[in-house]
Amino acid sequence: MRTLIVTAHPDTGSLTHHAARRLQEELGADRTTPAHLAQEGFDPRFAAGDRRDYLERTLTDPAVAAEQARIDTADHLVLVFPVYWWSLPALLKGWIDRVFVGGWAFGFDDEDRVVPWLDRLTLHLLPLSGTSAASFARHGYDRAFTTQVEEGIVDFCGMRRGARAFVHDSESTDREAVGAAVETAVASVVAAITGAARTTTIAG
Repeated sequence: MRTLIVTAHPDTGSLTHHAARRLQEELGADRTTPAHLAQEGFDPRFAAGDRRDYLERTLTDPAVAAEQARIDTADHLVLVFPVYWWSLPALLKGWIDRVFVGGWAFGFDDEDRVVPWLDRLTLHLLPLSGTSAASFARHGYDRAFTTQVEEGIVDFCGMRRGARAFVHDSESTDREAVGAAVETAVASVVAAITGAARTTTIAG
């Protein structure tokens, strides 16, 4: 079971990158691949070429094809990212905009209806938020996050929902509590992935 761990943070010393490193340590370097979008220089802008590909249902950008190819090598995809304005950072949203496109993430039937194509993939979320879980729920951001990300992206493309492991109060001065929250989130994702691996082995 291969896992692709995707981050979207400009600072390699950030809590986001720390969480991604802990995930890789727990799952094993031989079974994981890191994809650090900021450090790799991925361009998240949906430009004229992307628009043309969308309209013509083609794929002409090798950078997008390369991202799809490395996702194709994975059974599990983990997105590790800071929550900006109650949602995904622009870099990660742009990655999804450009990479999860028709002809790869989904297709169309004879009546031009969307047919999800990524049922082979399980997507896990490890978001790091500076706000509390209570605040997230009180303002309705928890439900909005589910609607936008889990229903609007994961379900739309037919991916299986994996772990959703928030780290709240990530900017707290209580570093011990923050560290413990990261470890709990990492453990949740690891358990979801290794549990799926055991189920696959038994079923096979």
